[in-house]
Amino acid sequence: MDQGLVFNIQRYSIHDGGGIRTLIFLKGCSLHCPWCSNPESRKKVEPTTWKKNGKTEQIGAWRSIDELLDEVLKDEIFYRTSGGGVTLSGGEVLMQSEFASAFLQELKKLGIHTAIETTGCFPVERIKRLTLYVDQVLFDLKIMDRSEAKKVIGVDPETVRENFEYLLTQEQIQVIPRIPLIPKYTTNEKNIQQLIDFLTARKIGEVHLLPFHQYGSSKYDYLGWEYRMKDVQTLTQTEIDAIKAKFERAGIRANIDGLE
Repeated sequence: MDQGLVFNIQRYSIHDGGGIRTLIFLKGCSLHCPWCSNPESRKKVEPTTWKKNGKTEQIGAWRSIDELLDEVLKDEIFYRTSGGGVTLSGGEVLMQSEFASAFLQELKKLGIHTAIETTGCFPVERIKRLTLYVDQVLFDLKIMDRSEAKKVIGVDPETVRENFEYLLTQEQIQVIPRIPLIPKYTTNEKNIQQLIDFLTARKIGEVHLLPFHQYGSSKYDYLGWEYRMKDVQTLTQTEIDAIKAKFERAGIRANIDGLE
């Protein structure tokens, strides 16, 4: 597949993979996390619309591999000098795994560092398509209880575990688990302990913690959707530090927002 549905391209990013990066956001996600900050990416791999400032705008455009290569190569010098590269985000990258694999393969031919962000929510065959062409995987871990995860976000943690464990067998790939700190949902004591147990059992020494924010809340208005997190308070620094300390007492270095 030589075309992918892209809903945003962010240049000069200093997050999501190290160095100066270009982030390419692929449309489509089967999950329904109440806190999603990119709700415009959800559901099917097809363009959608929202109404912003009184105008109807299309979200998502089909882009060829060559078009995207032309875009990212504008910043190749920054990748080389900073140790950066290209990160595929979403949405969920695995929704467009065939396109992602083909595009990542072209990036690797050019010697550009590649990363993906994923929730590991599809059968492992999809992620296997990408592993030859990926240097780094930023892997989201959210709710570990099976019934709660299915109900709240629509994913089976057993599938997530299978994807995560498969990636750990790929020695050429750096796997960085990331945990969104969502009040009530992921930060309760039981879930934090389950996450710690999961990571320590697999000898994971580092995790990135992503504190909840309200940055994407206005997008729900544009889409005409209910935003169920509007009254949820962001965590205090004291609360974030307490969660960080729990991981570090277990021997897992915890970076806040991946910046430390």
